[in-house]
Amino acid sequence: MKLKDMKKEELEVLSYTDLTELIIKENKKSMNTASIFKTICDLLDLTSDDYANKIGDYYTSLTTDKRFILLDNAEWDLKDKHKVEIILDDEEDMDEEDVIEDDDDDDESSYDEENNDNDTMDSIEITDDEVDLDDDDDMDDLSIVDEEDMDEEL
Repeated sequence: MKLKDMKKEELEVLSYTDLTELIIKENKKSMNTASIFKTICDLLDLTSDDYANKIGDYYTSLTTDKRFILLDNAEWDLKDKHKVEIILDDEEDMDEEDVIEDDDDDDESSYDEENNDNDTMDSIEITDDEVDLDDDDDMDDLSIVDEEDMDEEL
């Protein structure tokens, strides 16, 4: 059944995104946000003020709905009509910072080579005074408050 043949009551039951899906299927081509929403407004007899007030929310609903995809030409289409292709960069396209070199000749880490300090990690000690091992003390400052007391404080 075509959208124009549907009763207004039937159309009002559908969400804007459901209507969008039907419009794109019926037109058999991708469309931009404004033309889709204008078609919806015409079908539902919405005013130009309604159009202006609701188009932002409509756009947001399209971006969050998994049925639709925004194409490079700023038109919406059904996602299942398009194949998603993941392209990985080749090594030539990588920046120098992205390349990790592994020197098998050196047994020492680059940190040790740069800082000439092999004893840094050995000299760090943590005492029991520096570590809070008793978690029960954290609960001493808590108290139970009734709803009535909460209302009185507000």
